[in-house]
Amino acid sequence: MTETASGSYFASLAKARYLRLTTFKRKGTPVSAPVPGIVDGDRAYFGVSSRSGAVRRLEHTDGVQVAPCGALGLVSYGPPLDAAARRLTGQEASHVAGQLARTYPVRRRSLARLLQRARRRLVYYELLGGPSSGSGQA
Repeated sequence: MTETASGSYFASLAKARYLRLTTFKRKGTPVSAPVPGIVDGDRAYFGVSSRSGAVRRLEHTDGVQVAPCGALGLVSYGPPLDAAARRLTGQEASHVAGQLARTYPVRRRSLARLLQRARRRLVYYELLGGPSSGSGQA
């Protein structure tokens, strides 16, 4: 299950239902969007549609900023943290999909149905934090 260590880099995100994920365009322009996320120890995870702008931007840079926010992403509840996003595959993605489904059961079922109709799928990422993580800005 989801556990948090008080000394964890992502401890400020642990109680948030949504994360304000800021990715960066090639020219460094920030783009923010709310994503459902979870914190597990020293790492945080989130899932987005495979055809989303965030996925396209993460293909050229893994640097992101993340902050706790409301469901619409309009209000942040803390300062952004610099992190690096790593795309998950195979067992890792399945494990995170299960954790997110347990945390957001209604949202995941509804979203999965809509994405299936649009022939899209969810892509899962792990956020790695700490001093070595860049914000993706040039």
